Amino acid sequence: MQLDTGAAGITVAKLAEAEIFAAHGCEDIFIAYPLIGAEKWRRACVLAQRCTLTVGVDSVVGAEGLSTAAQVADVSVRVCVEIDTGLHRSGVQPADAPALCRIVHDLPGLELDGIFTYRGAFFADAGDRSADELAYEEGSIMVALAEHIRAIGLPIRTVSVGSTPTAAAAARVPGVTEVRPGTYIFGDYMQAAGGFIDDDEIALTILCTVISRPAPDIATIDGGSKTFGGDVVPARLGLRGYARAVGLNAYLESMTEEHGVVRLAPGCNPRIGERIAFHPIHVCTTVNLSDTLIGVDGGRVAEIFPVLARGART
Repeated sequence: MQLDTGAAGITVAKLAEAEIFAAHGCEDIFIAYPLIGAEKWRRACVLAQRCTLTVGVDSVVGAEGLSTAAQVADVSVRVCVEIDTGLHRSGVQPADAPALCRIVHDLPGLELDGIFTYRGAFFADAGDRSADELAYEEGSIMVALAEHIRAIGLPIRTVSVGSTPTAAAAARVPGVTEVRPGTYIFGDYMQAAGGFIDDDEIALTILCTVISRPAPDIATIDGGSKTFGGDVVPARLGLRGYARAVGLNAYLESMTEEHGVVRLAPGCNPRIGERIAFHPIHVCTTVNLSDTLIGVDGGRVAEIFPVLARGART
């Protein structure tokens, strides 16, 4: 649906996800993740024979392994070098990028396409700066680095940045060629609480049933850690729970596998058997936990979408 409305390609994090999307007609795929291991390098090169594939690299090990596999498969693989602009998760420091770009450029079977980063708006040094400020800084760092690398004789076509909070502003930085938002598709509690979207722009809810009322200010629901993503710790972002009830002053405070413990505000008194819709704190991991998405239009089930790439971790 996104490609039909003008998206130029898709970004995935796992090779198995790329294989699934390629099998369903996606022709331009960026694995924005360092692939490590002989079998993954082999599979990536097989996939590159079927579609335009770009692979993220942040080490000599990754570059050389991919090069060896590309020569065996007699294929050319596009490569973007990942830059750490502040999240400190993966990527090389900007000062080290030219050397790695040179290695990628010189290795047989690889085509240096450009540089990319992911920083978002929740990294350690973000402070209280706005998403637009963070986006401008991120884009400016990357554009300046791209210009430096070009000045030493290396081709940099793609300068890829952006998260959902920062994508729109980053796209306006002259020299940025690509943004990669993802959460915007559905939105979530974290994005709304951060002021990046409005509450009514959140398109995905999780409908749970109250199964127990162990205390006046507690309701237990039939959704726990197998239903709601738990990778974002609410307290670290100053949020009140792993999900926020829609239309009620209630928050999913803690979870076990099948139980969700919901803290209720005074006057909030859902009955056992009542259904409550929740906005998850992080929609990305939440979707990965479900087999299907149910599309509702005006209170009517309009379409059921299978989550084909669920659990594609290799």
